[in-house]
Amino acid sequence: MRAAGIDSSVHAYNNLIRAYIMAQNLQGAVSCVEEMEIEGIFPNAATFSAIISGYGSSGNVEAAEKWFQRSVSENWNHNVAIYSSIIHAYCKAGNMERAEALVADMEEQGLEATLGLYNILMDGYARCHIEAQCLNVFHKLKARIVTFGKSGLERINDTGLSPTAVTYGCLINLYTKLGKMMKALEFCKEMKAQGITLNRNTYSMLVDGYVQLGDFANAFSVFEDMSEAGIEPDWVTYNILLKAFCKSRQMTRAIQLLGRMKTRGCSPTIQTYITIIDGFMKTGDVRMAYKTVSEMKLAGCRPNATTYNVIMHNLVQLGQIDRAASVIDEMELAGVQPNFRSYTTLMQGFASIGEIGLAFKCLKRVNEITQKPPIISYASLLKACCKAGRMQNAIAVTEEMAFAGVPMNNYIFNTLLDGWAQRGDMWEAYGIMQKMRQEGFTPDIHSYTSFVNACCKAGDMQKATETIEEMKQQDLQPNLQTYTILIHGWTSVSHPEKALICYDEMKAAGLIPDKPLYYCIVTSLLSKAAIARETVRNGVLQVTSEMVDQGMCIDLATAKQWQRSLMNVERRPGELTRAVERIFPPEWKATAEGARVKEKRGSAGNIPTPTTTTKRNKSRYQIMKREE
Repeated sequence: MRAAGIDSSVHAYNNLIRAYIMAQNLQGAVSCVEEMEIEGIFPNAATFSAIISGYGSSGNVEAAEKWFQRSVSENWNHNVAIYSSIIHAYCKAGNMERAEALVADMEEQGLEATLGLYNILMDGYARCHIEAQCLNVFHKLKARIVTFGKSGLERINDTGLSPTAVTYGCLINLYTKLGKMMKALEFCKEMKAQGITLNRNTYSMLVDGYVQLGDFANAFSVFEDMSEAGIEPDWVTYNILLKAFCKSRQMTRAIQLLGRMKTRGCSPTIQTYITIIDGFMKTGDVRMAYKTVSEMKLAGCRPNATTYNVIMHNLVQLGQIDRAASVIDEMELAGVQPNFRSYTTLMQGFASIGEIGLAFKCLKRVNEITQKPPIISYASLLKACCKAGRMQNAIAVTEEMAFAGVPMNNYIFNTLLDGWAQRGDMWEAYGIMQKMRQEGFTPDIHSYTSFVNACCKAGDMQKATETIEEMKQQDLQPNLQTYTILIHGWTSVSHPEKALICYDEMKAAGLIPDKPLYYCIVTSLLSKAAIARETVRNGVLQVTSEMVDQGMCIDLATAKQWQRSLMNVERRPGELTRAVERIFPPEWKATAEGARVKEKRGSAGNIPTPTTTTKRNKSRYQIMKREE
């Protein structure tokens, strides 16, 4: 630093360290610390905070912890900034247990949490989808404000602990990720009541939340309101909505939105074009996908390996393996080097059609260009064979592994178990379990769950039940996937009452049902409603009531599927139909109203007249707007 004519000081070095960290050059930042120590300048709290923050942002929590311990040894442990940096590192890594321990340690030393630290903790819990703890931190923050408020309103403002847009953003992010849009909108309303304006990030979260639920009408409504509020959407928001249109195969609207994006001065990113290309490929329009590639080149956006990999992946999905193989040549002509994913996709394609010889050639190429252990590429090939149901080819892969000296592991055995379970071959799956033990491997929760799946598909629920008991004796508790498989198994053999017993056992074990499990149990129960009407009725009422309490809403395709099952049970909408319709999406109301109009005209509609429950199932977002 002195050679460059800059006076050496801790402040100057700290600025240089921050510059290195912003450039993601942590080695350079550490070298600066070493250089300043050689010059007799000792690191201060800002130095340690910057280094810890840098390692935390890069995901290297071990290095961040090492520097934190060094700061403690040098008596810098009484600093909120250092604690905030290390807590942020653990929150980003999802280790909330360690983050909580650091907060407790900080409080023991008499250090008060800042608003920034509260926001860090809330963001950490939101990332991990831990609703209760996130709300707990939020209420703790509000309680602290109330405490300060007893000595005067001026004191509240001085502390800076009033919830901000970031604070509310953490809660809105949590609920949009959980699919609880009603809760997210409630906090938006509270946010506005506090005089806090919704910002670009808030709107983007709401758009993404509705997209994840498949509610594209409300997603676009939020997008339009964003523009009306004077907030110009950025490429992140545009990409979210583009992905929604492409996912629903509304390519005309996607292209219109892309045009609007350009006219508004927001330059499309490479991810924008990849989303459009993927959308066209999923509709089978290969010509338009390649036309989009040409357009992105004209726009100065050079296609990368991911662009071509998307085309190749979709060609494999369409069964056009030969054309997918030709993409490798196109990449090389365009000056784009095929990567690990390119050859892996092609390898999986050849495996799916039984061309195991060509798949092995791709495997060899994968091993040549990657630094990863060979077992990873073998595992990928094995999984492709099992997924395609070509178990003889899968066995050939394991034999090739043995010939090449690549050892088996739990993942390989579990992949084989998944393959046999998919075919419902309980005895082959049992043989894999036995071989696993013979070679010194202990079956894990995945192994047992796959074997239970094989038993359920074979209709042998007695063996499935015995396997669950064996699991528990091995101190392995069934997880959500295990219970989902059991519930589906019992309903498949026309025992919905036992499926409900499994559901109650799962909740008694402290497991919280997720969307796939709710979908499985309601679908399974409705499919057997004509056989055991009373049992199904009570079960559906119980489950749908829980879903309503959690603010869940199903997509339109699922609503139509469930409605067909309901029509087989109730000729006219009754208690069961009303209970299920409470979790139908807002689009269902429009569909049902159309059917009612047809019925009034005397035409026969496939969808019954909407019940009063359906009438109440309006868009909470539109209701909130009207209230304002």
